[in-house]
Amino acid sequence: MAQEKIVTLSNVNIYQEDNSLVLSDIDFTMEKGEFLYLIGQTGSGKSSLLKTLYGDLPLSSGTGQVAGFDFPLQRKNTPALRRKLGMIFQDFQLLHDRTVYENLLFVLKATGWKDKQAIRNRISEVLMKVGIEFASGKKPHQISGGEQQRVAIARSLLNEPVLLIADEPTGNLDPETGTGIMETFMNINQNGTAIILATHNMQWIEKFPAHTIHCKNGRLNDSRNSGNIKS
Repeated sequence: MAQEKIVTLSNVNIYQEDNSLVLSDIDFTMEKGEFLYLIGQTGSGKSSLLKTLYGDLPLSSGTGQVAGFDFPLQRKNTPALRRKLGMIFQDFQLLHDRTVYENLLFVLKATGWKDKQAIRNRISEVLMKVGIEFASGKKPHQISGGEQQRVAIARSLLNEPVLLIADEPTGNLDPETGTGIMETFMNINQNGTAIILATHNMQWIEKFPAHTIHCKNGRLNDSRNSGNIKS
């Protein structure tokens, strides 16, 4: 039985924010529940590809589908797409004048949650899932960088995304802390959430093996050897 595809790109070119072509002629699929690494040098197109997947950069060449939404993505569908995705970045992007709880509350209210008990339950659930429930009443500056990244991961899980997109999520962390974050990602993936994670750190690929996509010379090279990525 064929696996459900969560990402499909066909004959796609990826452009950077300055409209320069960075990846060309991409045919790419990702299955539900899959874990993929995205590697490549700075400027090779990793971040631009991820930004395209979550609707931050427009798809101007080729077609695709992400989490059930057709690409090119209509602007009006961007908020709905992002409710089905979780995004995690290197710099955490937390609201520093609010507690951890208030950071998560802000996201739930912005995405239409109204029931106060359901909100409390969901926040408690995701904080426990990433092992950071003790920090609920603290502000970001009162916890470590690794703990802030766990909060960012918890935030990404609030709306039960089908796909997590992580762009260098351990880039600002020491190796021991980064290992803990990677273990968290692996646990999330084992529970059925698909993850595509961009990294420069080859140690993670050795320690936590998974399929690897390499951005190089304007192409995607796929370790799965499935034939659906041009090399």
